Amino acid sequence: MKPYSNFRILIAVLLLSFGVNAQSYKLNNEASDLKIDGTSNIHDWSINAENSSGVLITEFDEGKLEDIGKLQFTVVSESLMSGKSGMDKNTYKALNTNKYKEITYNLKKVNTIEKISADTYKVRSTGTLHIAGTKKDINLIFDLKSNNDQIILTGEHKLNMTSYGIEAPTAMFGTIKTGEEVLIKFETHFNK
Repeated sequence: MKPYSNFRILIAVLLLSFGVNAQSYKLNNEASDLKIDGTSNIHDWSINAENSSGVLITEFDEGKLEDIGKLQFTVVSESLMSGKSGMDKNTYKALNTNKYKEITYNLKKVNTIEKISADTYKVRSTGTLHIAGTKKDINLIFDLKSNNDQIILTGEHKLNMTSYGIEAPTAMFGTIKTGEEVLIKFETHFNK
């Protein structure tokens, strides 16, 4: 290939990438909400994550979301709180929090981005969820809302605990049994 051809290709690449604007955001723990809803043979239950962190890197082109370069999310396992110490203790035991201190999610790829409104997009993605020593790829669908210097991600994901090697917690000598499936709901706020 002739040297001037390489130069022309470089100029074309620079011109095409000129309008793309990568932005980095950090999770705002105080404004964010992550909740796990589950069932038992007696009543439904909920646990909230009190301590989470994360990083989001987005790529916008002329105000339109083009890609997500990075999405990492971490929850401190023992920050999962139900408001009932007995239930929290059983949860930590099931998650083996003495050994596995964090639950993490890492984006692997964005499958599709669909514009819903002027500032909201539906994102279909694949990422790796790491719970209690087991890593599995999951398909995660969420809404991304861009608002000045803030991005909000909202969504939910059903999860079977046994697929991560987690035995559903029990209480009262096994008379109270939780269901294997939980629903994770999140509204995460990321700031520049």
